[in-house]
Amino acid sequence: MFKTRLISGIVLVAAALAAIITGGWLLFFTLLAVSLIGMNELYKVTKSEDRKGSPLALASYAGAAAYYAAVWADRPEAEAAVLSAGLIAVMCVYVLTYPRYQSGQVMAAFFGIVYVAVMLSFIFRIRRMDHGVYTVWLVFLSSWGCDTCAYCTGMLIGRHKMAPVLSPKKSVEGAVGGVIGAAALGALYAVCCAKFFGAASQPVLEYALICAAGALISMVGDLAASAIKRNHGIKDYGKLIPGHGGILDRFDSVIFTSPVIYMLALVLI
Repeated sequence: MFKTRLISGIVLVAAALAAIITGGWLLFFTLLAVSLIGMNELYKVTKSEDRKGSPLALASYAGAAAYYAAVWADRPEAEAAVLSAGLIAVMCVYVLTYPRYQSGQVMAAFFGIVYVAVMLSFIFRIRRMDHGVYTVWLVFLSSWGCDTCAYCTGMLIGRHKMAPVLSPKKSVEGAVGGVIGAAALGALYAVCCAKFFGAASQPVLEYALICAAGALISMVGDLAASAIKRNHGIKDYGKLIPGHGGILDRFDSVIFTSPVIYMLALVLI
């Protein structure tokens, strides 16, 4: 199991490296594909996609794709309009196919557009910023870095349960270790950018603060995804990534971290 998890993790990191370093169309379509797969996983759990060719799910996928097109065009006003149109399309399906879907399925369908597609699109926005080729990695340092540091700290000194009902294995000590570890990784990354990657001097304190804040919100994202799974009695969202589960199992914290890093980068960098 560990070997499978390690190999799939290496492949995942390599794919992320290729897409993010290249940027442009490759990153755009990679994020769109990841978003649609993540939405599909969520819809299967919430029964919003009741069977293959489900009109409710198809309307949601179309809404997500249209939103990404607006993001590519860099038209914020179009993004809001497309999101509203997506809600209208979902409600049209609800009305025209009534009583095929319950209100909970319809709300979950629109929720999937925002929760998965809109949130993940901020990775592309960050990459497109000035110095975005460096800043975008703060998303993964604060989410995946926090997860690793929290796990190691929790295993070593974890005593007090952070969310005993929702996630019994997570500890307060682990959470603190995760935030401190993410901040340290952010500071170290800033130094490495200037020293080894040919970048202009990067703000060490700002990178550390951004990663610490991102780490805090990443834990909320992780627990939120766990809460959804517990509500529906499942262990994993899917089996796409061997040893890790589905897209949402691996990107649950990244989904929450991306918009936070984007907003903090606008203010602090």
